[in-house]
Amino acid sequence: MANSIAGKVVVITGASSGLGEATARHLSVEGARVALGARRVDRLQALAGELTRGGGKALAVATDVTRVDQVKALVDAAVQAYGRIDVMINNAGLMPQSLLERLKIDEWDRMVDVNIKGVLNSTAAALPYLKQRGKGHVINTSSIAGRKVFPGLGVYCATKHAIAAFSEALRLEVAPKHDIRVTCIQPGAVDTELFEHITDGGYRQQMEGLRSQMTFLSAAEIADTVLFAVQAPAHVNVAELFVLPTNQPW
Repeated sequence: MANSIAGKVVVITGASSGLGEATARHLSVEGARVALGARRVDRLQALAGELTRGGGKALAVATDVTRVDQVKALVDAAVQAYGRIDVMINNAGLMPQSLLERLKIDEWDRMVDVNIKGVLNSTAAALPYLKQRGKGHVINTSSIAGRKVFPGLGVYCATKHAIAAFSEALRLEVAPKHDIRVTCIQPGAVDTELFEHITDGGYRQQMEGLRSQMTFLSAAEIADTVLFAVQAPAHVNVAELFVLPTNQPW
């Protein structure tokens, strides 16, 4: 039997744009109550206001996922507003791109902080509430870069491989014991703002050139994937979802 999302409380990081924004819109239309976290407060508040005016329930909390206190404040705000949380979606991420020999150490540090530590921080904030209820769902956004390795994306691939490994370890630990489902979403080429994080001009041009090779997925199509995982019957854990354009050549 399908597991309806209507009335569920969903916390989403990285919710001000891209996959996070699209997922917030999609789940809100389906009746979920959403708590939105991101650093760009103006965009976050605009989205929450739009969803509320459309008949949904949404709150916006300024959140830097590298800050343990801010992620905890986001999750706590959801519980205070809605009484519980059902789904934690760890979506915030960065994708700068350059050859390792360029030694863009600041970008490496930022990716590790956001892409890995951010997921750990959010999971740590949500897990006690989910354990207390004896059910729930953690959804982590990884990437095709969590399955394959590409030149110029060495550190990004490393962070996304880490998320794939962390997701599986979390599932093995909390699913049998606490009935908490864990899903790792692994998108291929998606039309989002990730390319804007690329400071290397050559790689920026190369990535934009990929649009001539394939039809990029939309963020809304990945949101459909998230909804599919959440709505699976309670005894079904969709552990991994690898989603890419049909004509993606790699």
